[in-house]
Amino acid sequence: MTLRHFLDVDDLSSAELAATLDLAEQADPPRVLAGRGVALLFEKPSLRTRNATEMAVVQLGGHPVSLRAEEVDVDVREPAADAARVLSRYHAAIGARVFEHAKLERMAAGSSVPVVNLLSEDAHPCQALADLLTLRQGWRSFAGRSVAWIGDGNNVCRSLVLAAALAGVAVRVATPAGFALPKPVVRRARHLGGDVLVTNRPEEAAEGADAVATDVWASMGQEAEADRRKLAFAGFGVDEALMARAAPEAVFLHCLPAHRGDEVSADVIDGPRSVVWQQAENRMHATRGLLLFLMRAHE
Repeated sequence: MTLRHFLDVDDLSSAELAATLDLAEQADPPRVLAGRGVALLFEKPSLRTRNATEMAVVQLGGHPVSLRAEEVDVDVREPAADAARVLSRYHAAIGARVFEHAKLERMAAGSSVPVVNLLSEDAHPCQALADLLTLRQGWRSFAGRSVAWIGDGNNVCRSLVLAAALAGVAVRVATPAGFALPKPVVRRARHLGGDVLVTNRPEEAAEGADAVATDVWASMGQEAEADRRKLAFAGFGVDEALMARAAPEAVFLHCLPAHRGDEVSADVIDGPRSVVWQQAENRMHATRGLLLFLMRAHE
């Protein structure tokens, strides 16, 4: 029995990532969680993550138990490791959507079952799995493909860059000054064999790309910075002119929620090249594949 956690995408190898995506596409997955629970802790509100993860657990025969931050109050009422020790006595796995990535690490240190990162300030690996699943469904193969990221070098961007490196997809990241993809993430991706270009020019990143991805300019918890960020990100919106620089069959990705008129124009996100709704659905399928992979490793 091997205990595996999933705190960021590169907790999987390239082969394991491919296997997880294969498992995500199983139409009738085995009910490996029958009679078992999965604890889901949410320090941040969620639409896609909660629904996708709860339904992934149900589809594997399990019972999701969602907990709000105030119900557990990790590291206030009791240390993160202790909370995980308790939850792992009841459940087959623990998922947590937190502000502080180190809290996930402390939970993993105390848990005797897999801990899954449902989002932290450092990473959003389940989103990256859904992104790759969506792209693979359209492309069938990652060979020779490239993705452009336009906007903030945030947690969503970081996990996508690492996932792309594992999958052999080139990434072109365009961010405004002061919002760059962290250099340690670039080094990690390149160590994995990733082809990563970092630039401050959206046009350079989008040129010839097979997919163009973005996210909101001010994420949850950054609302007070929204006006400042809107000024800093001027010129980094994905519109038809920018999409025209991408490959003719390029698709548009967004993890949602979206702010039309800011990071993306309405004609792009609601247009024929947008795959954002398929991408949102794939959060459920990708999480189901991940849980199936982790349960098999933990048998």
